[in-house]
Amino acid sequence: MTTASNETPPPPSERAAESASERLPFPLQQNEQVITVCRRHWIYLWPHTMMLALWGIVPVTVIALLLSWTDTYDGIVAQIFWVVAAVWLLYWAVRIFLNWYRYRHDIWVITNQRIVDSLKNHPFHHKLSTADLVNVQDMTVERSGVLQTTLNYGDIICQTAGMSGAEFRLSGIPQPQEVQLLVDKERDRERTRGR
Repeated sequence: MTTASNETPPPPSERAAESASERLPFPLQQNEQVITVCRRHWIYLWPHTMMLALWGIVPVTVIALLLSWTDTYDGIVAQIFWVVAAVWLLYWAVRIFLNWYRYRHDIWVITNQRIVDSLKNHPFHHKLSTADLVNVQDMTVERSGVLQTTLNYGDIICQTAGMSGAEFRLSGIPQPQEVQLLVDKERDRERTRGR
């Protein structure tokens, strides 16, 4: 016989943040909790991926059809064509994989202590930038154009305190106003906790 627990399960956003924190490409600080993980809007992945696929497939198809129509597609010509086509398609497959890899590993993590920008262009490259929430002074949401307005994505520019007064840019974020509101809320909470 089982008894029902009085504990309610965490909301889906907290479960997603917990599972995401297990796969982060950087260690969390002491008492640091992941609030959300942001990734660029899908518009940065699919149109570019489809264009790369077309650049790979269309030339091979056109040349194969031309060889077939001119009756030169036989014997050694066919073998040379398929070797060259295989190398060509492999090249574009690698480019598609790297495009997906960059998209998948270009993340912004908002925790209860900081904002982390983690970028991996390929498996042998990793760039990591952080900004403490208490140092975030000003945040601007920037959306321009019909596409960004219609699909509701844009950039968040954070001005940080310090000697350099650096900018921290989160580019291509879906629903940037909600992310800005979340950062504002966590920044205010972190500032009041630090007093």
